[in-house]
Amino acid sequence: MKKILFALCTGIIISAQAQNKKLPQLGKDPIEKIVAAMTLEEKATLLVGYQVSSDGANIIATAAGTTAPFERFGIPSTYMVDGPSGVRVDTIIPGSDKRLYCTGFPTATLLASTWDTQVLEAVGAAMGDELVEYGYDVLLAPALNIQRNPLCGRNFEYYSEDPLLSGKMTAAMVKGLQSKGGGATIKHFAANSQQSMRMFNDARISQRALREIYLKNFEIAVKESKPWSVMSSYNSLNGEHTQESPLLLTSLLRDEWGFEGIVVTDWGSPKETVTRIHAGNDLMMGGEPRQTQEIIEGVKNGTLSMADVDRNAKHVLKYILQTPSFKKYKASKNPDLKAHAQVSREAAAEGIVLLKNNSEALPLVKEDTIALFGVGSYYFYANGLGSADVNKPYVINMIQGLRNADVKTHPIVDDFYNKYLTAQEIQLKETNIPNWKNWFFGFKRPQEAIIEDFFIAHRAKDCSKAVITISRNAGEALDRENEEGDYLLTRGERELISNVSKIFHARGKKVIVVLNTGGAMDIASWADEVDGIVMAWQPGQEGGNAVADILTGKVNPSGKLPMTLAIDYYDIPSSKNFPQHWKFSWDELLRPGKEVMAKKDLGYTLYEEDIWVGYRHFNTFKKPVAFPFGYGLSYTTFEYGNAKLKKSKNSCIVTIDITNSGKVAGKEAVQLYSTAPKGKLEKPLRELKAFAKTKLLQPGETTTVTMTFQLSDLASFDESIMSWVANKGTYTLSIGASVEDIKASLSLDMKKSLIQKVPTKIQH
Repeated sequence: MKKILFALCTGIIISAQAQNKKLPQLGKDPIEKIVAAMTLEEKATLLVGYQVSSDGANIIATAAGTTAPFERFGIPSTYMVDGPSGVRVDTIIPGSDKRLYCTGFPTATLLASTWDTQVLEAVGAAMGDELVEYGYDVLLAPALNIQRNPLCGRNFEYYSEDPLLSGKMTAAMVKGLQSKGGGATIKHFAANSQQSMRMFNDARISQRALREIYLKNFEIAVKESKPWSVMSSYNSLNGEHTQESPLLLTSLLRDEWGFEGIVVTDWGSPKETVTRIHAGNDLMMGGEPRQTQEIIEGVKNGTLSMADVDRNAKHVLKYILQTPSFKKYKASKNPDLKAHAQVSREAAAEGIVLLKNNSEALPLVKEDTIALFGVGSYYFYANGLGSADVNKPYVINMIQGLRNADVKTHPIVDDFYNKYLTAQEIQLKETNIPNWKNWFFGFKRPQEAIIEDFFIAHRAKDCSKAVITISRNAGEALDRENEEGDYLLTRGERELISNVSKIFHARGKKVIVVLNTGGAMDIASWADEVDGIVMAWQPGQEGGNAVADILTGKVNPSGKLPMTLAIDYYDIPSSKNFPQHWKFSWDELLRPGKEVMAKKDLGYTLYEEDIWVGYRHFNTFKKPVAFPFGYGLSYTTFEYGNAKLKKSKNSCIVTIDITNSGKVAGKEAVQLYSTAPKGKLEKPLRELKAFAKTKLLQPGETTTVTMTFQLSDLASFDESIMSWVANKGTYTLSIGASVEDIKASLSLDMKKSLIQKVPTKIQH
């Protein structure tokens, strides 16, 4: 998005001046002294980032944005780059025959499905290594907005419907990334849970829901991992643009949570530069020369204080001081992509979720010959669209992954799909040309092939099992739809599953469906027809290998769902307040007029479901689901026992023994939920408070899992007194394999209530 929406800003770099030794120098003198010595024009320039384009072999020139250099103060440029699934560098450098690639890692939703912070740290460290070795300073990731609704186009970039899981996974990713010397940017702050009219929409949310759901994840990430940067979002929040809210960006983020990094705006063309600087945006990204002038004029006419400018300038200089660019780190431009590919593959396998496995349809056995159906088996998605895409060296699809695992597939089926896709490619060639629209929305993909019953019948005779892959993709700037071909299966996909299942089952043979999707989709309407369902998500460039690892049992699946999969889309509480069918031209989206803004529900989204997001709704109100939050199967079984609670003054430690009671080695993601005593506020039946993943347990092996939380974590937000409140009484601590599969319970007695008042009300 950064290089497409806005023109290259040229003219704002201050010409290099001969360094005056009498001037204070960054790294040698106090930052305050440097700010005092800078002119107003220099400060204004420092606060407005700009974009660059590729200039031959200088790879860092492909950054999404940079900060301005000031040679006379010893201040270099620094470089920011996308994105959530890996470092986004240009593959082809003009003037050079060398091609540059970065590792395509699994999407955030898959990484959350690992329930393993060590995996996230490992992925973050690999990303961080590529970041600094290619000469960049800050990665514009991770993203951690709440998956309020399955139709959000960027859900694949986000971790979970639950703020604790989201916050912990983000913190782990940031720690790993920043361990390599570069910085992370957590985004989009805040309540950016839809893409429809994302630059203009007003998210209307209660103070309680904000604090408990939509801000809690950011709070955890800020406090536990200290990210270098926070990106303010496009949307408004309770009537005020987030980028214009000093309550959000200063009072809450800095004063309450103790954030010490820089706040950068999302890439755009803001109209109120002065307001945004005052609110606490330190760096205006996607910047334009006019913004520098607006800051200067604002100070001169009194609409912007010099104190605000100086404050933000100090933040930016403090950021620059810790960057690889300032430290003159010599980038190798040669990170270990082979090692990182292995990290990607292992992470993907950890997060793939086995949803169904009737009659041991999986794992595959050595004697199996697979009929591999579905366009998705050969046309595979590693990650989502837009700024989250990565210029990867390759993508392993399903057929390649199975062949690499020595799984026999049927050559006639493979030949059919290869020829079908070649014909489709010719047909779509004129449509699928590289341009900015396809960058956002993706190339048009081939429709599911029509497979005749007689063809399937032949394969049911000479193949032992069928595997069908269904794929979906999405990206920024556009939400998904509850329609065929998106959240719902197409007619062709439904017929393929139905016909293959009917014909293979007639011969007593199993059918497995692999879902290659960035987010949730309808499963309940067809799940009963098949024997196995594998949620592969978008597993990165090594995806086909990782899926094969799971299908063959080389890796025992241990992933668990980070969101609830509903039976019907309209069972989801936010469905009645999530934008659908907003059909506009791109020009309308960029420059909305009165006619566009007047269309139904265009100007705001009412978060009427309040705190009842995901499992908090389904579990509390006993609403049946297709698959519950935290759910995932294994090829082995686990026993839970000997649960214990140790309570100190401010925290609780819960331990429980987990035994592998099955026949193969495996891991188990253990979840700890709390149930509060009745009080003034209506509360969910269960809320996630901690989690842990075991090591690889051999059959018969037992390990003790430890989970810790603070007593203050039991609190809910009472907006009538603007306070976090944990009432005295008896709390039930439930330990389980999912929110609905509770294995053990403990009681926690709170002798007195905990009340913590907060000073900031976020505009309501």
